[in-house]
Amino acid sequence: MQLQLSFIIPVYNRPDEIKELLESFAHQDYKGTYEIVIIEDGSSSTAAGIIKEFNDQLNITYLEKENTGPGDSRNYGMKRASGTYFIILDSDCVLPEHYIRTVLHSLEENYVDCFGGPDAAQDSFSSIQRAINYSMTSLLTTGGIRGGKKQLDKFQPRSFNMGLSKKAFEATQGFGNIHPGEDPDLVLRLWKKGFATRLITKAYVYHKRRISWSKFYKQVHKFGLVRPILNHWHPESAKIIYWFPTLFVISLHIAIVLSILGYHIGLYIFGVYFALVLIHALLITRSIQTGLLSLFAVCIQFLGYGWGFLKSTIAIVLFRKEPRTHFPQLFFD
Repeated sequence: MQLQLSFIIPVYNRPDEIKELLESFAHQDYKGTYEIVIIEDGSSSTAAGIIKEFNDQLNITYLEKENTGPGDSRNYGMKRASGTYFIILDSDCVLPEHYIRTVLHSLEENYVDCFGGPDAAQDSFSSIQRAINYSMTSLLTTGGIRGGKKQLDKFQPRSFNMGLSKKAFEATQGFGNIHPGEDPDLVLRLWKKGFATRLITKAYVYHKRRISWSKFYKQVHKFGLVRPILNHWHPESAKIIYWFPTLFVISLHIAIVLSILGYHIGLYIFGVYFALVLIHALLITRSIQTGLLSLFAVCIQFLGYGWGFLKSTIAIVLFRKEPRTHFPQLFFD
């Protein structure tokens, strides 16, 4: 099968990130033809000047539109792309030089209408970036929830690194207007229509995640708010494991109270868990500083996600609130 690739990249006020991403395209060891579609989502600081620097090296289609969010911007780009297979990336990603060749080789051997790839941290990333990357990807946190190596054919791709055929896009009309949460919503709708998904383990990207601790908390808190909404829309997708961060936070608070009363067993158990996380983070990141920061990142992740999940569950399940009305910050009009 001869695939015509179009890379779909929405950008919002991040011209410097686009420059790094385009530089990684220029260094790909695959020399075939492909299209790069950049969608400027109502930015006040545009990437137009940066893109001109690469027009002689890369086949770039640059589209400008009003701000309607990343999901709608990806749909906007896919509707106007010339390819038969779309690869969706976030603007804060950098591609290893083998990325395109790896994707094409995998799809030629075992075609699938939707794939996802992992994210990794470059050695040049800051300690905070590497700590957040560890927290978001480690099997000791929540990194294994959407599927791993033992679940290659039931993987839930995320749009920082996702492939989608034109056929699958037209059948589903692409992403919805919820954010975050547009990725799993699309995957669940793809499954309902009979499309398969798969993880391509070697098609990783370096995901910079340029966020502070406060922005990281806000991000994972929104993830927690969104999950009960997705469970409401797609009841078959609900899993007990999604309660883990909430139960973790509640149990930790109970353990602290019991310790004050003289019962320390709960804190001992949490101590063992955090020790395992620290050892694992040290082995993965090869840095004492990053390992210690990873503990902090894990705590922020569980607290933000767990509290968001509980709050949203109470609102939607117990009080039967309408998601769009009760959580308008999660939706683009």
